[in-house]
Amino acid sequence: MTPTRDYIREADERLRGTYEEPMSLAEYVDAAFESPTIASHASKYLLSAIEASGTRTVVEEGEEKERYRFFDDPANGGEHAVLGNTEVLNRFVDDLRTIAAERGKGEKIIWFDGPTATGKSELKRCLVNGLRAFSKTREGRRYTVEWNVSTADDSRGLSYGGETSGTEDESDWYESPVQSHPLSVFPTEVRRSLLEDLNETETGHIPISLGEELDPFCREAYDYLEEKYRRAGKRDLFTAVTDPKHLRVKNYVVDVGQGIGVLHSEDDGSPKERLVGSWMPSMLRELDSRGRKNPQAFSYDGVLSQGNGLLTIVEDATQHADLLQKLLNVPDEGHVKLDKGIGMDIDTQLLIISNPDLDAELDKYSDRNGRDPLKALKRRLDKHEFRYLTNVSLETELIRRELTNETDVWDVEDREELEDRITDSLFVDVRSGPGAVTRRELSPHAVEAAAMYSVVSRLDGDDVPDGYSLVDKALLFDRGYLQVGDTREEIDEFSFDSDNEGTHGIPVTFTRDVIADLLHEDRDRHHPSLDVGTVVMPDDLLDAMAESLHDAPVFSRAERAEYESRVAVVKEYVFDRQESDVLAAVLADKHVEQETVEEYVEHVYAWESEGQVETERGPVDPDALLMKLFETEHLGRFAESDYTGNDPSEAVERFRREKVITALNRYAWENRDEGFTVEDVELSEIPVIRTVLETHEWDDVRRLFEDFDPDQWDDPPANTETERVKERTIAHMVANGYTPASAELTSRAVMNEVRHRWD
Repeated sequence: MTPTRDYIREADERLRGTYEEPMSLAEYVDAAFESPTIASHASKYLLSAIEASGTRTVVEEGEEKERYRFFDDPANGGEHAVLGNTEVLNRFVDDLRTIAAERGKGEKIIWFDGPTATGKSELKRCLVNGLRAFSKTREGRRYTVEWNVSTADDSRGLSYGGETSGTEDESDWYESPVQSHPLSVFPTEVRRSLLEDLNETETGHIPISLGEELDPFCREAYDYLEEKYRRAGKRDLFTAVTDPKHLRVKNYVVDVGQGIGVLHSEDDGSPKERLVGSWMPSMLRELDSRGRKNPQAFSYDGVLSQGNGLLTIVEDATQHADLLQKLLNVPDEGHVKLDKGIGMDIDTQLLIISNPDLDAELDKYSDRNGRDPLKALKRRLDKHEFRYLTNVSLETELIRRELTNETDVWDVEDREELEDRITDSLFVDVRSGPGAVTRRELSPHAVEAAAMYSVVSRLDGDDVPDGYSLVDKALLFDRGYLQVGDTREEIDEFSFDSDNEGTHGIPVTFTRDVIADLLHEDRDRHHPSLDVGTVVMPDDLLDAMAESLHDAPVFSRAERAEYESRVAVVKEYVFDRQESDVLAAVLADKHVEQETVEEYVEHVYAWESEGQVETERGPVDPDALLMKLFETEHLGRFAESDYTGNDPSEAVERFRREKVITALNRYAWENRDEGFTVEDVELSEIPVIRTVLETHEWDDVRRLFEDFDPDQWDDPPANTETERVKERTIAHMVANGYTPASAELTSRAVMNEVRHRWD
């Protein structure tokens, strides 16, 4: 079998699982009692689709939150994931739960507001993708009705003016143009009783609610059939009208135009055309309407018609401000007019999306002392404000998405893995001429630098305590803690009370455009064998962003000055990150073996508990010399004068108890079980031990490499210690994510600073 035929077979199987054969109304009712979700009203169905994907734990603004995976756009591989704004999305879901359960907010229009490039358009696409995918699943099936009146007699009936076959022919079946709910076929009292029985079988906390009557198109078919059979003397009229030869229930895939209505900013027409549709004069002439407007001659292509049964979205609502007041009564009354005397029930969740300019539009009459004509509209709008991201990890992920085809959501719980992704380099291919492509590198920490600068521009600096910077605040928001040496400071120890975080700042589109320009430029840098001119370094990016502020019309003069003043603290942070990389590479051979650390911890634990250490030779007393050497040589915390022989001073004893034993006991308590021993401890969880494993100092370089000279780094003389150290350093950096070119440039930048303080 050829690969092509494999793809075709896979497509067949997917479609086979998506659609099912039409069923009778009785079969649908039976199916609803088996799986009540398929009969859900609009807000309940939307809620079910969101909850079906489950949740995951994230850290935003330093706090752990449960996030619905639905907003990660799993149905489309994460391409339109809404990054961040988890608290806003959770409040949206809470509102849906309240509306669906009819506990309140039923009259509200949900409003997503916020600056450009904050994810509002992604939310729209994510909703479309997620609802489409959910409707293809067995538990998420969505159903409507279709009619065939041609078998009642040989009239044209429901044929849009064409001749009918008079027999059961697929071309004679006409689907509800507004996705009418199958249960709306039942008379009101019967439907109410049916729903009561159905909700008794529903195990969820939200009952199914349905008060909508058949749409005018379907009502035309129903009334026509009812009259025919009533005149023919039929006693069981409902049975005759809903006979499977006249009425079928079919499932449909939710999409824009069918269950989802989207009114775009460029859509035009009269309010009625945009909302529900328009009359088609040619059809009115074709149909035998006996002087009335036949609902079969209506287009039903307005946004509410398309979104009936599920979701209606008004995109860029400021462009359709004239419609907002006409939507006022739709959520609670659930009814719109096609024409005089012709109305249509609507079951849809209304959602509008706007930029902050809608606020200005709504407030233009606010000074009229209670006579604001938009007061009723403002009372109906339930505002959810999207903001710029204030997590460096999320902003890094977003920048990479803007520059590449990366769409996988960073669903990472391990902090070390997340840090690796934040600091990672990025390679982008750019066209450099006809048929020529050049690969450019954003060095390690470059994207992180842009993300940190963007986040720092969005934070309020008024509540940052003395001794801390906006970078520290950004790190607290991203991690939930600050690690200062062997001390860990949790975000709960700080008081950040600003409500302005993320309401302003540098948008990702600005950053993307600055990087795009840099990628087409060669830097004025040289190396005899490495193409260092194609590498974009963190300082290149930060300088370009700061300079471009003055040319960007989206920033005010005050914003430019404020954001420009914040670049220095970000440069300092990034340099520290680069310096750590270089130091770790220079001192790679200094690494303390895990076994050595474990041995020290075991001896300190035995020393404190007045116990013994288990060895191959049996139990032995803790080794005072071993502990002393570890504390003086590896930790570098104490000198010979802090001991009497090998016996620790009071300061050393206090250090062992407060920094080692306390952390060990805390870890043991948090991870306790019956068989817990000191060997079970994850040593990197003890701050002072993590310091030993991760921290390096230039004093160590001086001690280990006496003839090393950072002044010689750029071009070290042959056969010198500096040359040997550089070769090992570059090799280690390359093994840990750098390219030779970016390792060369990063080490140059660090050594250029170090040489000024070397002597």
